[in-house]
Amino acid sequence: MPNIGLPELLIIIVIALVFFGPGKLPEMGSAVGKAIRGFKKSMSDPDSKTDKEPEKTEKP
Repeated sequence: MPNIGLPELLIIIVIALVFFGPGKLPEMGSAVGKAIRGFKKSMSDPDSKTDKEPEKTEKP
């Protein structure tokens, strides 16, 4: 996977400004930040329901 340097990052930011405009970028950044925090929390949370095996119930 290639490394993204400063010139590439600047080009991406300029393209995002052209497509979405300066008013929409803070909202998008906030949404991406919340998604990343949620992902990290779910990966580090030991009480996550996805890590547990489902309870087996016996049918009479």
